[in-house]
Amino acid sequence: MRTTQQFSITLPHEMAAMVEEKVNSGAYASVSEVLRDGVRALAEREAALEKWLREEVVAGHQEYLDDPDKAVPADQILSRLKQRRKSEA
Repeated sequence: MRTTQQFSITLPHEMAAMVEEKVNSGAYASVSEVLRDGVRALAEREAALEKWLREEVVAGHQEYLDDPDKAVPADQILSRLKQRRKSEA
């Protein structure tokens, strides 16, 4: 039984050049390796986002539902961020 599936893809010229550069530099042995690594990176990014949503966002929302009085209005947060940016500049 075959453990791979073949695809035919079309990439913008900039992406194709990047893939070719990776292969030509010796960093990867083939175009397929470059694309597999890219798909792995995408899967890792999506897994990290899913974990963040489950562990941080859902937990924060539940904390808000448990005690809405602890909430900070968005305009106050934005004001704090602007002040912090000014002090760092």
